[in-house]
Amino acid sequence: QVQLVESGGGLVQDGGSLRLSCAASGRTVSRSVMRWFRQAPGKQRELVASISTGGRTDYADSVKGRFTISRDNAKNTVYLQMNSLKPEDTAVYYCNCHYGWDDYWGQGTQVTVSS
Repeated sequence: QVQLVESGGGLVQDGGSLRLSCAASGRTVSRSVMRWFRQAPGKQRELVASISTGGRTDYADSVKGRFTISRDNAKNTVYLQMNSLKPEDTAVYYCNCHYGWDDYWGQGTQVTVSS
């Protein structure tokens, strides 16, 4: 069974930084497409960043140049480094593991950016 455990969320001021972690078990992150989504109150869940099995990264336009997705294969963990945070980045952030027809989700971690 695949389990994803996120950590690293919190309260930060406008312009600050946070690093989210997603520790995976039951599935090797380097053999899956790993993604970060976020959902703000009253809004749909949106894709923020992804990293393919080959290491290709993609980002939503709203976070390009500010967020960086990476993975540590030895720790089987995926990260989301978030810099220059803005109040509009406030949301619950979810880690997602996608392979084949399957998707697995973490429980989410709250990120709040104060102005």
